[in-house]
Amino acid sequence: MADEENLPPGWEKRMSRSSGRIYYFNHCQNRSQWERPAGDGRGEPEKVRCSHLLVKHNQSRRPSSWREQNITRTKDEALELIQKYIEQVKSGQEMFESLAFQFSDCSSAKNGGDLGLFGRGQMQKPFEDASFALKVGDMSGPVFTDSGVHIILRTG
Repeated sequence: MADEENLPPGWEKRMSRSSGRIYYFNHCQNRSQWERPAGDGRGEPEKVRCSHLLVKHNQSRRPSSWREQNITRTKDEALELIQKYIEQVKSGQEMFESLAFQFSDCSSAKNGGDLGLFGRGQMQKPFEDASFALKVGDMSGPVFTDSGVHIILRTG
């Protein structure tokens, strides 16, 4: 089948034995679909929407925020806070947006951590990779960037 090489990685073109129609099978995800897979060759969307909660530390590239003029906490202390927030969300004790609004060191806190839509190349690499790896509705574990330690919630 001539356009096989133009399919995103993991996809192959097949013929249905029962209907004789062409379908597409992803051997990485073990799923099939009638429509030709879209994407930029990586089998993923061009943009994602995420919210995040950022905890900066004294080694962050800019150790200050709207919440705190001079951030002195260590990287380990930032990680402890992030892990506490993750547990609060997972247990249902707190909503992600509420924690981001109260505790995020990013100015997106005023929007519950919502960063809107973004594509590849717009965020720091570890943040980008984690965001694109999440499924909609999933929350990451701790993600380390030059800005600090994040929790990311994929919303779209």
